[in-house]
Amino acid sequence: MEIENLEYDQERALYDSHNVIARNCRFDGPADGESAFKESSDIVAEHCYFNLRYPFWHNNDTTIVNCEMTENCRAALWYSKNLIIQHSILHGIKAVRECSNVFINECDIVSPEFGWSTNKLAIKNSSATSEYFLMNTKDVTIENLNLTGKYSFQYMRKSSVMDSQLDTKDAFWHAKKVTIKNCKIKGEYIGWYSENLTFENCTISGTQPFCYCKNLRLINCRLDDADLAFEKSSVRATLTAPLVSIKNPASGKINLPKAGDDEGLNQIISTEKGSCKIVLL
Repeated sequence: MEIENLEYDQERALYDSHNVIARNCRFDGPADGESAFKESSDIVAEHCYFNLRYPFWHNNDTTIVNCEMTENCRAALWYSKNLIIQHSILHGIKAVRECSNVFINECDIVSPEFGWSTNKLAIKNSSATSEYFLMNTKDVTIENLNLTGKYSFQYMRKSSVMDSQLDTKDAFWHAKKVTIKNCKIKGEYIGWYSENLTFENCTISGTQPFCYCKNLRLINCRLDDADLAFEKSSVRATLTAPLVSIKNPASGKINLPKAGDDEGLNQIISTEKGSCKIVLL
């Protein structure tokens, strides 16, 4: 079935629909109905406008292209599988949650709690503004993302982030088995309580990074404005520039360029506890 240039505002307007293509349709109006496509499958939405709540819950095989979901389109995609979202605006709170097998490309995301508890998620060539971005996610791949956030990637597992700009404090807390490559990261308290994080060819700025980490690896990374780094962490790091200070790493080895005289080095490196070896190159 194909529908075009229609407007729906009633409750469950297209509930339990299957094999539907909707073009240039508006989900908006005075009836203020919700759950337009709930419990549906094989849905394609092209150039549609969504201004009502919960349009895609418990859906399978849904493609959304060149669509707009406004800030009134709350909790747009929940409990759904096999989603493709491209060239779209996702501005509703809690836009994606507890979904699986999701592909997002060239989208503008403004959603404070985006992507929670979602598995097998790919995000490419997109921008996002989100306070708690991708919390408790698994099997995520991210490429070319421009993120503005606060508490991003908490409890993320078995995932990768590449070629991205991340402006976010408290990122990667409690994350496990996550690899971050070729990224520029600005934030505070990065990576605390994480396990098996790997950063490669990254520039990272901000205070007190990487404390209480297990099996942290930094490969050819630069830490700018980093003070009290690596406290109580097990770490293997090769750094490309000096940093402000290191505080009591637990174990491992840190290679970093020498900066200043010996007296200055004693002030920036504190290893009163633990067995971490620090090598000045």
